[in-house]
Amino acid sequence: MSDDLFGDEPPKQSKSGEYDASAIEVLEGLEPVRKRPGMYIGGVDERALHHLAAEVIDNSMDEAVAGHASRIEITLDSENRLTVTDNGRGIPVDPHPKFPEKSAMEVIMTTLHSGGKFTNDAYATSGGLHGVGVSVVNALSSETIVEVARNKTIYRQAFSQGNATGKLEEVGSTPNRRGTTISFIPDTEIFGEGNRFKPARLFKLARSKAYLYAGVEIRWKCDPEQASDDVPAEAVFQFPGGLSDHLREQLSGRECVTTEFFSGNQDFPGDAGRVEWAITWPIWTEGSYSWYCNTIPTPNGGTHETGLRNALVKGMRAFGELVQLKKASQLTADDIISGGEMMLSVFIRDPQFQSQTKDRLTSPEAAKLVENAVRDHFDHFLTDNMDRGKALLGFVMERMEERLKRKAEREVKRKTATSGRKVRLPGKLTDCSGNDPDGTELFIVEGDSAGGSAKQARNRKTQAILPIRGKILNVASANSAKILANSEIADLILALGCGTRKDCDPDNLRYERVIIMTDADVDGAHIATLLMTFFFQEMPELVRRGHLYLARPPLYRLTAGGKSLYAQDDHARAEIEAGPFKGKKVEVSRFKGLGEMNPGQLKETTMDPDTRSLYRVTLPQEYEHRAGVKDLVDRLMGKNPEHRFNFIQQNAASLDEEAIDA
Repeated sequence: MSDDLFGDEPPKQSKSGEYDASAIEVLEGLEPVRKRPGMYIGGVDERALHHLAAEVIDNSMDEAVAGHASRIEITLDSENRLTVTDNGRGIPVDPHPKFPEKSAMEVIMTTLHSGGKFTNDAYATSGGLHGVGVSVVNALSSETIVEVARNKTIYRQAFSQGNATGKLEEVGSTPNRRGTTISFIPDTEIFGEGNRFKPARLFKLARSKAYLYAGVEIRWKCDPEQASDDVPAEAVFQFPGGLSDHLREQLSGRECVTTEFFSGNQDFPGDAGRVEWAITWPIWTEGSYSWYCNTIPTPNGGTHETGLRNALVKGMRAFGELVQLKKASQLTADDIISGGEMMLSVFIRDPQFQSQTKDRLTSPEAAKLVENAVRDHFDHFLTDNMDRGKALLGFVMERMEERLKRKAEREVKRKTATSGRKVRLPGKLTDCSGNDPDGTELFIVEGDSAGGSAKQARNRKTQAILPIRGKILNVASANSAKILANSEIADLILALGCGTRKDCDPDNLRYERVIIMTDADVDGAHIATLLMTFFFQEMPELVRRGHLYLARPPLYRLTAGGKSLYAQDDHARAEIEAGPFKGKKVEVSRFKGLGEMNPGQLKETTMDPDTRSLYRVTLPQEYEHRAGVKDLVDRLMGKNPEHRFNFIQQNAASLDEEAIDA
């Protein structure tokens, strides 16, 4: 239940001071969206802003998936206007039967829960949530223009903040063109002046959509001044191989256990939808997961992920029995999943998600549909080439043996802990072998992929690895019960062993240094901020004594004349190009994340005490300064978003390049 619904503010009273019928406020049309945007898009931050883009693009993708569109164009201009065009059927423009004074298009744009996705007549499978998406986009935009080419005629209508600013107009004729164009500018009253679309994020989204539906052509265009090495001003995406093409590109030539991917697709019985998958198992690095439903990313997985896990573990156990390896019966899904590079995409009718932001699929039927569809293909993949099947079985058996060994070691540690008390450790922790905390380090790593590289790069005697999945809970805006119920935080508390709040005793800390190691980008900085907030609130004495550090992974690798140097940011890159590599032809590689570094690079740049650099996070000793820090954390990380907005407004103009670099 949203905190917005049950806040601390008392009910509105009437002018007489009585809580009566006149105090009841009725929000009409799209007013509720503007009043409480977080209920519809999860907030007003960068992620929520890009959720608007995804909603509009998903509508065009629904037309493609339904077989009515073959091309989608996505354009971002310098005014932060996003335009999405498809060559589908075009939104209906005839008068709506229930509201004859309005066109169907105007009803769709200005009314919640209107659209063609409530029945299966218009869309068998769709990513939109039954007409909520595009009307929410309209409500949260300062300007929206919809242009429809239908019946050889072009129609146009303009909107602002959810309301029509003019009538539907016929603006021309077209003999061949058809489809819908939606152009909108997010409202700065909602998102703030500085919260703009990120070309790199939209470019990645556009590319992923093309992979998710093989054959659809997606054209990307942005203002040339917004282009970069990673984001061209124009591009065309079309991938006949679908997810297999995506996986092949993502691997970038990494060696895998099997030379062939386990990939394929299967229609579900009775027109219930279909599933597509592409999976492989890299040898030297951990894998990663990408789950989708009706082209919508579901980063937290869900029932379709459960179906895949069941199919893989049952298939692998059966193959182990076939080759008379009895220990294979002890395999778990994590032994198989955790080492794989996995992509799964399902198309189902009436998908159910955990929230409006669609992070997790909850449709119960998806688990069995996916399991049944994938299992038969996986059995054939293992048995059609016995050498391939045995190689994969051996790989996952090694992971199982490692898991069982860690479990046994933890059982021993529980009984023989140096503190004289039983110690329970989280299963995700890869601990160091040293028992003395002096000289040991715990790396808190963003993501399983980076965690895999870190495990291979570490000094096993002194360095432990604890991967966390994505952005942890913001403890500054959560109550104690919610904090304790969070699995990532529970694992972290267990690994550290020193307790929290009034029970926090740094003398019981199991490591000398706790190092936050996240990607060298904005998302990584956000995760690091959430973790620092956790330590500040839950274990302040640990921070005050200087146990907390931030790792400094590089963003770039520069190579010239057979020599390679690393740069933490653009400023450091410029210094290298103007210094040691001046006048030379420089090859620049940008690390999109820690998981893209091989273990040797990660060790050299970020983990080896002889070559790395760290930031130490500390707290001031003086009470008044500590109070100032607490006030700043409360304002920037607390429940009231206005404090963050005001802070940005007051300080953004004073930031220059030197301040940012510092």
